[in-house]
Amino acid sequence: MRNWTGDIPKLIYTHVLLIGVPTIFYYCLRVGGMPLIRIHVAIAAFFLLSSLIIFLEATNALFRRFAVKNKRTAGSQIAQFKQSAKSALGVSGSNLPPATNPLPRCSFLVAAYLPNEQDIILDTLNHILYTVQRSAAGLEVILAYNTPIDLPVEDDLRRLAQLHPELRLLRVDGSRSKAENLNAALHIVTGEITCILDADHLPAADCFVRAWRWLEHDYDVVQGRNIIRNHRHSLLTLNIAIEFETLYGVSHAAKSFLTDSSIFGGSNGYWRTAVLQQIRFNPAMLTEDIDASMRTLLSGYRILHDRSIITTELAPADFNSFWFQRKRWAQGWLEVSFKYQRRVWKSNNFTLWQKVYWTYLLYFCVLYSLIALQILPLILSLLLYQGDLPPSDNPFLWFSTVITFSSGVYQTLVTMKVAAVRYPVIYFLQHAVIIFLYTILKNMIAVVGLYDHLNGHNKWVVTPRGIKQKRPMQPRKPPILAPTAAGLGSAK
Repeated sequence: MRNWTGDIPKLIYTHVLLIGVPTIFYYCLRVGGMPLIRIHVAIAAFFLLSSLIIFLEATNALFRRFAVKNKRTAGSQIAQFKQSAKSALGVSGSNLPPATNPLPRCSFLVAAYLPNEQDIILDTLNHILYTVQRSAAGLEVILAYNTPIDLPVEDDLRRLAQLHPELRLLRVDGSRSKAENLNAALHIVTGEITCILDADHLPAADCFVRAWRWLEHDYDVVQGRNIIRNHRHSLLTLNIAIEFETLYGVSHAAKSFLTDSSIFGGSNGYWRTAVLQQIRFNPAMLTEDIDASMRTLLSGYRILHDRSIITTELAPADFNSFWFQRKRWAQGWLEVSFKYQRRVWKSNNFTLWQKVYWTYLLYFCVLYSLIALQILPLILSLLLYQGDLPPSDNPFLWFSTVITFSSGVYQTLVTMKVAAVRYPVIYFLQHAVIIFLYTILKNMIAVVGLYDHLNGHNKWVVTPRGIKQKRPMQPRKPPILAPTAAGLGSAK
């Protein structure tokens, strides 16, 4: 595997270009007598907008806990008043009719690159075969994998398939990507609902039952919540675990409700099979999941995020793996942004509010790392010009600074409240303390990813799997569910 240290020259070059050169430029402007307060205020406004969105999403996620059946409020007049107030504020829960039809035949598509995932694939398949609730119509598990050489684990897989006829092995010869493995499996899948899983994901027993509540009605794709099970491995995996709880438990959940739109995150996504067979995956894209999400939405289909549908996965165990994973994500988002942003605005399948949201999600988030860095040249140029950093007397700058720093802390506190796992409080305190440095690190990686993308360097680096781990913490117990879809309540 490539080592991240090979990107150090790119890291230095890009940050000299984005920080060093602007610092000199701003310094020259200051020497020339030009005030830079308008630039400073503009960047502060950028931070403020981002922070206010964080506050909005976190507050929404704090209250929007469960989708429940519509029921009359019983009790005192005070209780009825509270319920009416919550309904007016949109924080009373999402009213959803119960499922009326039984759960249909379901399929798992598990994508794997076996040389990398041969040590964990049997555990994943056994977990699915022995844990997941099945409908009367049956369950199908397709392992779509590629490998450049024959491996001993393939004999173990064949023996497992003999014991479980519902397990189908599909070796995709000539495949070089997850997208090609999945596309091959779509030719043989038989379930009405199809869940896509990465090889390290262990889904909850009631995953299909919960997803069917949405798919039976007006939605075509349901994305569940992914949580990290190897969080005890290191400080890095601990922070990734809290980050994922924030991403899937707060940000995605809130965006889904606020815009009635969401993304398919690559795994733990539940599709109407007919829609999935139409959309398929593009092997040429670095983030084939986000590309598929955009094509799904542009085709008029609907995607929803339900944070009660839980799967556990493995975080990158070392910094090298983390670096290349996040760089690929940054490049992939940029690639999708350039390809689809104009089509979003021209599409009749997006409301005006959804177009604004997707513009924020695509361009704003991609450009954030570039614009956020510009606060450093402003400060450094002032330090060079005056020799110190005098406190500002601009109330807007003070206000934006306070809001910016408090938004991350507030988001972390909300994450602690809605987290799927009861982590020790110290986890969240550690994350709140280092979140600023962690964000800077991700921005640095994103900048290098932008540089690579503009220079045509888009080679996929595989994230290693199969690390040893301590006993995982157990997710919070979901509501007791029957193995049928009737009367089920889900979290949105």
